[in-house]
Amino acid sequence: MKRRDLALALAALPLLNRPAWAAVDAVEGRNFNMVAQPQPVAVPGKIEVLEFFGYWCPHCRALEPRLEEWVKKLPPDVNFKRVPVAWRAGQEAYQRLFYALEAMGAPSSVHQRVFEAVQLQNAKLEVPAALNAFAAANGLDAAKLADAMAGFSVSSKARMATQLSKTYRIDGVPSLVIHGRFVTSPGTANGDEAALQVADALIKKARSLR
Repeated sequence: MKRRDLALALAALPLLNRPAWAAVDAVEGRNFNMVAQPQPVAVPGKIEVLEFFGYWCPHCRALEPRLEEWVKKLPPDVNFKRVPVAWRAGQEAYQRLFYALEAMGAPSSVHQRVFEAVQLQNAKLEVPAALNAFAAANGLDAAKLADAMAGFSVSSKARMATQLSKTYRIDGVPSLVIHGRFVTSPGTANGDEAALQVADALIKKARSLR
């Protein structure tokens, strides 16, 4: 086959035959959606990425290792934040737990261990005895953790997280909201890796709009 003919044949291959490393295009309605009412970002001059998640969500746990590595490679002009979601009363304790661990400066490895405790060990961390056992197993001061969870700052952040999920009309987790304008997810983008690639494309799109 002549080189020109080979090139034409390769160009005609369907999208599914592209290599796995090929960049993913962000296409509205296919792998991301527009936010109904664009929202202001928390840090002016920065591109904001919000991950809405729940410690009780198996899809969030599955995404977490890839997400953690992705976050480490984000450029300096991107501000990434996790936002814990609570749709039922029993889930509010996990919002507070996230913000309490954040306030105590717990390492990111503890964040992953919460996922594992809740989903793999069936730990009921909303129960004080189970929470105390988790704290002891992870080198945390159980009394300080409980105090932080009950504190005003954590309570305020939990309320703001709930309001934020309502503002963005989040009805499934994990979801990624980019710069108050775009939302994608593994379900929308057809996979964890695809969702992060779409998020990369949306970050570039948000940068061009500034």
